[in-house]
Order: sequence, then structure tokens, then C-alpha cells
Amino acid sequence: MTKVFFLDAAGTLFDVRGSVGEVYGKFARSWGVTVSNEDLNTAFFQSFADSNPMAFPGRELAKIPQLEFEWWQAVCANAFQRAGVFNQFSDFPKFFAELYAHFATAEPWFVYPDVLPALNKWQQQGIELAVVSNFDSRIYAVLKALNLAEYFTSVTISTEVGAAKPQSQIFTAALQKHNCTAENVLHIGDSFKADYCGAKNAGINAIWLNRQQEKIDSGKLNLTDFQKVEEFPSLDFI
Repeated sequence: MTKVFFLDAAGTLFDVRGSVGEVYGKFARSWGVTVSNEDLNTAFFQSFADSNPMAFPGRELAKIPQLEFEWWQAVCANAFQRAGVFNQFSDFPKFFAELYAHFATAEPWFVYPDVLPALNKWQQQGIELAVVSNFDSRIYAVLKALNLAEYFTSVTISTEVGAAKPQSQIFTAALQKHNCTAENVLHIGDSFKADYCGAKNAGINAIWLNRQQEKIDSGKLNLTDFQKVEEFPSLDFI
């Protein structure tokens, strides 16, 4: 019997209002930098995809927040360089510090409408809830700001573990915080590779929260011991 639900954070519980390009673009224009939201959004996701996973194995916990900041600054700078407007900034480090702090607040995020009903239902059923995410340590402030923190018994993030989903280590680290075996855990997340494949390959039951109704080529699946992908378009069906 399932005792614990692991849930991903961004893209599963909450997401960016509008788009990353809109938020970045609004901040950039306040600094006198003219850029298309659409171009910046495309540049951001290209930069993000080309970056190494946000995990810092072997580093001291006290140094993690600064490493996270530097990781995101590099991603952001690369995005503005790709968009061709980086040189317009008079003080990019100061701009980025303001932008980074903004994403630790509730303002740039929205909670999906199916989240609170699902969390309340599962909590009433006595299911322990935990966050397992490739987010950075701002997750604690964001969950609190979005009134979600009280639902979760534990939070496990890649930067503190030193391994990012789909690596099994992050799931193992989360398991160690709960008095149960992998068979009694269900992981729910919006990324097919990071969440579904990662959890399944760690021996954990999983559901792919396919909010965007993505199509997967079944001939290229990188999973063991499964026949049919368990997927739902929203948490209402779980």
C-alpha cells in the first residue's frame, strides 16, 4: 500500500506566470534593455538545456546557495547573450541579483488549480507528501510564499543531494527521510525523463503528469521492467 507521494515542484505544483521570457524581459526593460519576450524565452530554454545539471557533488552545504546563484547567473547571462542584448546592461550582476531574488517570492509563480484539492485529499487519506525536485534552495521560500510548505513532510533537492533527477541518488536520499520502502512510494512529476524514468529506474512507482500532452516515441523509451506508461493530464485523476 502506498504510504508516501513524492512530487516534483516546478511544472507539477506550480509554474511561471506567462513565461520565463516575459519575466526576464520585463526586468530587462526596467534596466533600459530592449528585447523580445519570445526571443528571450527561446534563448533561455536553449541556455538551460545546454547547462550541466544543477548539482554540486562533494561541496559543503554552506556553499550551495552561492553555487546555485552562480549557476543561474551563467544560464541567465548566456540567455541574454543568445538574444543579442547582453551588452546593453550597465550592471548585469546587479540586474541578475534582483531577478534572482524575485524568483524566491510568490509573484512570478502560479499554483496549478488541481494542486490544492489533490494535496488536501491525499493529506486526509493519511498519505505523507514530499517534494523531490531539481530546484535550488529558494524552493523553501517559494513553497512557503505559495502556501504549500505545510503539506510536505520533507523536501529533497538536487543541489543539496549532489545529484539531479533522473539520477537514482536523489530518490534514494528522499526515501531515507521516510520510514518506508520504495514499493510504498509513488512519484509524480511533469518530466517524462527526469520524473517518470528516473523514479522507475530507482525502483519507485511513478506517474507521468503529462500536463502538456506530449507524445513519446515508445520505441525509444529508456526504462526497465514496464509495459505501459502511467500518465495523467492532471492531478484530478490520481
